[in-house]
Amino acid sequence: MKKPNRHMLRWKIAIQEYRGNMTSVHKDGNIHKNADGLSRCPLPNDIDNPAYVPEEASPQIQKEGRSVTDLNTTFFEEARNSYTQDTNCSILCHLFNKYFKDNSLTNALDEVWKKSYDEGRFHLLDGISYHRTKHTCVMKVVERSLINLVLKGCNDRPFSGNLSEYRTRDKVKTCIWLPMWQKDVAEYSKTCYRCQKENKSIRKRLGNMIKIQEPSRPWEIVHMDLIRYNSNLIPCHKDYTAMDTALLIWNRVVSWTGIFTNIISDRDPNFTSALWKNLHKLFGTKLSFSTANHPQTDGLAERMKQTLEDVVRRLCAYGLEFKDCDGFTHDFCNLLPEIELAYKTSIHACTNQTPPILGKGWNPKLPKGYLRKDLVERNPTASSFKGMLDGARKHAVRYMEDSFAYAKDTLDKSHATPDFKVGDLVLVSTTKFNNIKGCKKLKKSFSGAFFIKALHVEDAVEVELSEELSNKHPTFPASFIKPYKSSDADKLPLWNQVPQFIPPIEESGIKKITKVLKKRKLRTRKYGNNL
Repeated sequence: MKKPNRHMLRWKIAIQEYRGNMTSVHKDGNIHKNADGLSRCPLPNDIDNPAYVPEEASPQIQKEGRSVTDLNTTFFEEARNSYTQDTNCSILCHLFNKYFKDNSLTNALDEVWKKSYDEGRFHLLDGISYHRTKHTCVMKVVERSLINLVLKGCNDRPFSGNLSEYRTRDKVKTCIWLPMWQKDVAEYSKTCYRCQKENKSIRKRLGNMIKIQEPSRPWEIVHMDLIRYNSNLIPCHKDYTAMDTALLIWNRVVSWTGIFTNIISDRDPNFTSALWKNLHKLFGTKLSFSTANHPQTDGLAERMKQTLEDVVRRLCAYGLEFKDCDGFTHDFCNLLPEIELAYKTSIHACTNQTPPILGKGWNPKLPKGYLRKDLVERNPTASSFKGMLDGARKHAVRYMEDSFAYAKDTLDKSHATPDFKVGDLVLVSTTKFNNIKGCKKLKKSFSGAFFIKALHVEDAVEVELSEELSNKHPTFPASFIKPYKSSDADKLPLWNQVPQFIPPIEESGIKKITKVLKKRKLRTRKYGNNL
């Protein structure tokens, strides 16, 4: 029957409750005695008959395979024995042994079990209870050790791949059934130690934008000039020491800007040295250091550096060794004055003015100014000049506040506020761990777990690093921190003993040079001399 009617379907569902205790008995009916010429004549049981069945051959009975598994008999014996220790399984076994429906036993089942039993989803075969759905028929398991064994096989084995919670759930639902099994799979996957330190974090980055202290006058806070959005581009070498950096700033910047009130910088060795700190301690300048990707670091200065790199990349596309027809080298050090002038004479979206207008009240003369020499120049008086300059600065401050509010609103949409506490266990990202051995593509995404030692500002966390990572700075931004989810030792004993992951660190020392790939002349400390 291809399409059974609703009456046949109703009877089919009704008899499922007694399927394990039913036997089919054939009863012979009346012989067809009213045969006539129109009746079908049976074919003889010979070789020419397509439905020929030898007399001595027993008829083959087609068996329906419920499931195919490679589990040993011990697993099934433990599953059968566990049914006697569970109340719901014991009630189901009594219901399967009865030839009629017992409502008193049915009402004693839990809500989830009772609903599945009323729908006819439970079956008993060889002492093993099965749960049937539309596309699957899996074994019912209630023993905690067997459940953990199946979860480990569906999540931790090499053929499982330690994939996401959803893929583990798809594997588990074709193996076993238990009440609230999705909750157990979610807890097992989220507390998996290997998954937490190996998988990339796809959630919102932690840490909101924090506003730094606003200066009251130009060049009060340096890392960038908030009032005029000004910048000074000075070429330097990466092998400069703290003394060279101090002399460079003293001779090229401080001589016409004065002593700074606050300097915001990263933790470069030149800025963290004792010479740099003691020098500015004598001047009364406050040094503010930031961590990697710190949310309070001045984003305007970082944007200026990115703009400078883009301009230099476009103008020096052929490298430092390229020379044009006149013999000039495209060295970015020679292009810095022109780049600085072009940057200063452009209107910035943050202030809606050029830096010279806010600082001096007039723009420098550019080559395009000589194209119209008949233009009338206006020279304001001293009082009007001061009023114009003050108005321009107030206008710039208002634009700065609007720009910060817009940037904060945009950034906070893609970031989440961290809720860490002192004493919490967290994992630290290994993005900035550049001295880890092995392939960089296959290095572990997170290290830990570590205890939080202190909280700095709002979005910086100081952790208690292990002895192997003592050379690392213990303060990290919240975007590099991921909370560690510990498991219940009684429910999931497989996660109870978890070794702490320490990335292998390369040994610092003198390495032997095996091959010289390219030679290049470098300028030494002495001015004008080459190697």
